[in-house]
Amino acid sequence: MSEGGAPAGAQPYPRSVQGVLRLYAKVPPDRIGVLIGEGGKVKTEVMRRTRTRITVDSNTGMVIIEPEAPDVPPYMVMKAQEFVRAVAYGFSPERAMRVLDEDQILVVIDLKQYVGDSPNHLQRIKGRIIGEQGRARRTIEEMTGTYISVYDNYVAIIGDYESANVAKQAIEMLIQGRQHSTVYRFLERVMFKLRRERMAQYWERPLP
Repeated sequence: MSEGGAPAGAQPYPRSVQGVLRLYAKVPPDRIGVLIGEGGKVKTEVMRRTRTRITVDSNTGMVIIEPEAPDVPPYMVMKAQEFVRAVAYGFSPERAMRVLDEDQILVVIDLKQYVGDSPNHLQRIKGRIIGEQGRARRTIEEMTGTYISVYDNYVAIIGDYESANVAKQAIEMLIQGRQHSTVYRFLERVMFKLRRERMAQYWERPLP
């Protein structure tokens, strides 16, 4: 675990070396192969889409992300780092690719901050979040339009800023012991309001 509490140190460690942006992340041993992909195809695709160089130390799980050229915008390097972190938190490469889109973010909940270190408590809370046969997690994903991963002692969410944070609130309600039906009603109300606001913004947008 890292000092930041991420799985096998998955929290980023941004640094700048000789004026070149260089970002770091660390991936658990069982996720290294997922990040690289068969024949390196996953890592290669992310590097192509973000114009970065990604170096993975298969022994330590340390990942270094750098721009492939001086003109690569810093946000693209940060997006590549977000992809690495998403895989570290249990997302499949296909789902993690979503975080590369400009309006998508990764939100992470450390369950230990809510329920402590007790394995029994952590297992019970993860069971509430996932639900029977994955039903609760799937329902929250469908209602918010997000992707949710429950891995180790973390819950990670990929979505646009508003929807990801609504999903985070819903998961926090489950952690606090609220009934699933109460959480779903909350999601219905909040997401309806959010969609209405977005439609209003769309119609108020000036014509080009």
